[in-house]
Amino acid sequence: MISVSEALDLIKTNTGQLPTVKMSLRDSYGCFLAEEVMAPISLPSFRQSAMDGYAFRSGKITELEVIGECKAGDALEFELGENQAVRIFTGARVPDQADTVIMQEHVEVDGCKITVHQLPEKHSNVREVGEQIQAGEQVLPAGTRVNESIIGFLASFGITEVLVFNKPKITLIVTGNELQEAGSQLKPGCIYESNAIMLESALKSRGFDSVQILKVADDLEATKKSVALGLEADVLLLSGGISVGDYDFVNEALQANGVQEIFYKVNQKPGKPLWFGKKQDKLVFALPGNPASSLTCFLIYALSALKIMSGNPDVDLNFQTGVLKHPTFNKFGKTLFILGTETNGEVEIYPKQASSMLISYALGNALVLIPEDLEVLNAGESVQFLAVNRN
Repeated sequence: MISVSEALDLIKTNTGQLPTVKMSLRDSYGCFLAEEVMAPISLPSFRQSAMDGYAFRSGKITELEVIGECKAGDALEFELGENQAVRIFTGARVPDQADTVIMQEHVEVDGCKITVHQLPEKHSNVREVGEQIQAGEQVLPAGTRVNESIIGFLASFGITEVLVFNKPKITLIVTGNELQEAGSQLKPGCIYESNAIMLESALKSRGFDSVQILKVADDLEATKKSVALGLEADVLLLSGGISVGDYDFVNEALQANGVQEIFYKVNQKPGKPLWFGKKQDKLVFALPGNPASSLTCFLIYALSALKIMSGNPDVDLNFQTGVLKHPTFNKFGKTLFILGTETNGEVEIYPKQASSMLISYALGNALVLIPEDLEVLNAGESVQFLAVNRN
């Protein structure tokens, strides 16, 4: 049995980034850039009007003659005298001989003449070439996660494709004869299956959309076949069946499919019977079947691997520090992951904690870490936690 830190180190050591791919900008949401993006053009690429108004040559002017009009999309040029102006609209190209735009609210119009009531400073209301960014400058560094604003920003350069890391394809296998689908009449001795929908939601909420779910009975041959099918994905997650009971066949099925064990069992509670292995570049996490254990192991371990594979530079667990509201005890000699509620830096541990209970996850917002070598944490002492349920 290994420690939490040893398990995390082994996962990092055995996990590599997926190959890069040129992807349509439209389809790249949630992916991570595999290279820096340089500006192919300046933004703006021409001098633009920032207002609806009149473009003119600055000077001591009280009246202007309007000699033409320039709307967005026009590429017209005008010979402007000192007392002449062009009617112009927001986003339109400012004529070369004009250096200033006066807002339409600051003039009085009389046919082709305008009277200036409030003269702006020179260069006012003109967006200069490269005001946002110059051609050749870095737009975004490698490792940036593509979101809606980045897609819009890159599209403004005329960019249609980006080089990104592939997102991993994931297969999730759920085992157990006792599991029933929600919505059916619950039979004696059975429970409603919840891990598949829980883990699928956890994956999809973090941008991992390619998820295949397989459900298998507690049968060795069926488990072997499901594992073989699951290994076609980049990551195989299994829920349940990894212990050593008479009807736990996951370990044997993994061995039969040539999956190499990296570690089995972590000195933690809940989630001790976590199994991690690989077959070539395919990763396998056999998660405990109890729901709280399964979700904890996913958040602490499997998610770290998925981040590395998808090119996410933020792979470390981002623990925050809070202050305990009341004493907390650790009589197990294991690292504890327990749920609590954090409010303004103060952490209150939820009273119901068990590997089978999701109520603490449903109501809490902090996954609190209690180190294995601490038996007591007193009220007022600092404690580390991961923020959960904050979306």
